[in-house]
Parts: sequence; C-alpha cells; structure tokens
Amino acid sequence: MRLRNFFYKLAGIKVETKEELMKKFLIVGLGNIGEAYHNTRHNVGFKIVDAVAEEYKVTFETEKLGDVASFRFKGRAFMLLKPSTFMNLSGKAVKYWMDKEKIAIENVLIITDDVHIDFGTIRVKSKGSAGGHNGLKDIQEKLNTQQYARFRFGVGGNYSKGRQADFVLGEWNKEETSLLIERLPIAAKIVTSFSTAGLANTMNTFNGK
Repeated sequence: MRLRNFFYKLAGIKVETKEELMKKFLIVGLGNIGEAYHNTRHNVGFKIVDAVAEEYKVTFETEKLGDVASFRFKGRAFMLLKPSTFMNLSGKAVKYWMDKEKIAIENVLIITDDVHIDFGTIRVKSKGSAGGHNGLKDIQEKLNTQQYARFRFGVGGNYSKGRQADFVLGEWNKEETSLLIERLPIAAKIVTSFSTAGLANTMNTFNGK
C-alpha cells in the first residue's frame, strides 16, 4: 500500500488518507427533475439542499446521475447531491457517488418528504424502513441495508384515500409556501449539525422542532 501511494505521489495523483475520507459527507436531497416538479411537496429534499448551497454560496453543476455542489465547513468536506434519476431510482445515484467519492455509509444523509408527519415537522433517524417511500425503497435495495441516516421533512397528509400520489406531486399552497420559508434555515442547520455534532446530538437537538 505504501509503495503504491509512493508511485501515485510521483504521478501527481492525490491519495486521500483514511482520516480525510472519514471527514467527507454526502448529503442527498430526493426529488424529481424538471420544471413540472420544481415546486411540489415531493421535491422538498431538493429545496433543502438548495438552501444549504445558498447558505454556503456554492452552485450545483450537472454531473453523472445528478447535480452536485461541494463546500467545506469546520474541516469537513460536504457533497450535496440532487439525483437526476427521478425519485424511484434514487439509489442508483446515491451508490454511484458513495463509491466514486469513497464516502462511508455512516457519512450519508438522505433528505426526503414524509406524509406521515405534520407539515414542517422534522424527524432525523439513524435507520428504519422505507415507510412506503419509493425513493427510500430504492436506496435500501441498492445499498442492501436500512442502516443509513435519513432526515424526513413532514409535508402532512391532507389528502383523501387513494390520492397520495396527487398530493405529494402537487404544489405547495400559499400557507405552506410561507411557512416553508421559515423552516428551510432550520433544515439547513441539520445538515452541518449531522456532520459536526454527530447524528445522536442532531436528533436530540432538532427532532420534533
């Protein structure tokens, strides 16, 4: 290993140490690409990573399987990802970027909508089932585990039986839009807290807020 790294160094190829790799974090906001989905409830994951990017003044660039933005904060390297695979194939993009950047699964945070909790309510968990969410279901299948951190943002469940798809693919109403503006800065703080304060502290600080 040392000899290989020596030749890499001679060739000008950067080799990240184990310590450096453990300080890299992949933050994935789930959603669907395209203007038709831009302001829908299902795309709140995109909105949250957009808020983080705005906070740290970075812009997304279109790369393989998604739009990506990167920044550093308190010695950590953050990669923000908005998969371009559409929601139901989110796992393909997550796995690709985890493998490409050699990011450990404990350093991955998936951000998604949740119809089972009230609008604006935050719930951060270390593991769990997909809960009927197709994006999480595909991630679970591609990673072959439920053991990854997820940040669920409540969009409420104000829909009649059999109309869930219409609800999550529907646009925010005026009241929701106004309240969402207030919630996004808190959501953005969760991303950096996850990486700097740790998952347990983040859960204790923000869950139910």
